[in-house]
Amino acid sequence: QVQLVESGGGLVQAGGSLRLSCAASGSIFSIWIMGWYRQAPGKQRELVATGTRGGTTNYADSVKGRFTISRDNAKNTVYLQMDRLKPEDTAVYYCNTSPPLPDNWGQGTQVTVSS
Repeated sequence: QVQLVESGGGLVQAGGSLRLSCAASGSIFSIWIMGWYRQAPGKQRELVATGTRGGTTNYADSVKGRFTISRDNAKNTVYLQMDRLKPEDTAVYYCNTSPPLPDNWGQGTQVTVSS
């Protein structure tokens, strides 16, 4: 089982950028698909981006063109570059496999975008 620790969140103005990191305690090289998820207050957790071991990426329509997922298998780290942030991007962001494994959920990292 891989333990995941998210970091990099914070408070940013609309239009700004943040880069989230997800550090894994073990190797993620064998994990085919890693994903970033988010949960806004009062809403269900949603998948926003996935990245395969081979480099294929997919994004939710709401973030397409603004967010970029990447993974460094040698460093066992997954990143989410978030540009042109909007207030509706405010949420706690998590990383996990895709589909997610229940035991892999970490604390997440809070992203707050002010208008």
